[in-house]
Amino acid sequence: MDNTLKQWIKSTNGGWGSLVLRLTLGIVLFPHAAQKLFGWFNGPGLQGEMHYMTTQVGLPGWVAATAIAVECLGTFFILFGIWTKITSIAIFFLFTGMIVVDHAPHGFFMNWFGKMPAGAEGFEYHLLVLGMCLTLIIQGGGKYSADQLSA
Repeated sequence: MDNTLKQWIKSTNGGWGSLVLRLTLGIVLFPHAAQKLFGWFNGPGLQGEMHYMTTQVGLPGWVAATAIAVECLGTFFILFGIWTKITSIAIFFLFTGMIVVDHAPHGFFMNWFGKMPAGAEGFEYHLLVLGMCLTLIIQGGGKYSADQLSA
């Protein structure tokens, strides 16, 4: 791997803002990842999520497994600031895919008032995640990130 690319991957502004954003994103993603992987917080668990993604959403099994892996591993990588920029790129593409494949037909708003069918949600939450990821791609993991420690 080119040294310039290696430097960019580990680079961070070292600031508090990136730390706050990284922790917020990781803490918000964690329950969703735990629902998908372990069935915690009333989630479907790995088997249920794979079934939903392959039958209801229509994804091939390998795409569904990759999406779950990105969300679950990415959550921990973001929390600890490990390869923050690369992880943020992966999560950015994951959430873009979620919007295009599953959430765009339901509109912008989440199902706050229960007027949409069960499980139908808009993409407003996903846009917030995209903005957070873009900021972390630009700024890096910030203070107390593994990236900062290894730079």
